[in-house]
Amino acid sequence: MTVMDFNKRLERAIVRGEQTRDEQLRRRNEELMSEADLRSLHSRCRVELSERIEQCLQKLADHFPGFRFETLVNEDGWGAKVSRDDLELRAGGRKENRYSRLELLIRPFSPARIVELAAKGTIHNKEVLNRTHYQFLSQADVDSFAELIDLWVLEYAERYAARQ
Repeated sequence: MTVMDFNKRLERAIVRGEQTRDEQLRRRNEELMSEADLRSLHSRCRVELSERIEQCLQKLADHFPGFRFETLVNEDGWGAKVSRDDLELRAGGRKENRYSRLELLIRPFSPARIVELAAKGTIHNKEVLNRTHYQFLSQADVDSFAELIDLWVLEYAERYAARQ
């Protein structure tokens, strides 16, 4: 074993130790937060992220005429969706209904103590997107969620434009 190998292994061991310390700190902080504090933090994150979802989906609907925008507030969460029904005429006079939809929701507060973003997307009756992302409330980073919302909406827009 060379000195260089040892140095690399030493650096990795230090990084693992720091990660263990950070995880222990996160758990301790989470235990110190009361249920009311966690619900309040979840509510703040939910409001900010659902506003971001609404902004992005409204812009998507503006770029693709025919999409209907709808704000969602139900037992599944808070967010929005855009959807459209297209009628395609086939050979022989047959008609085919083609449904497209993108829905993004922030799930309600749960005992898991997380902020969870869920997305479902369908283009012309085919599911093209079904994802979830979560972070522990004690580590919630609204900016990273906002970037993910942008990314998922942009990905859907690209896929939809490619299939038109």
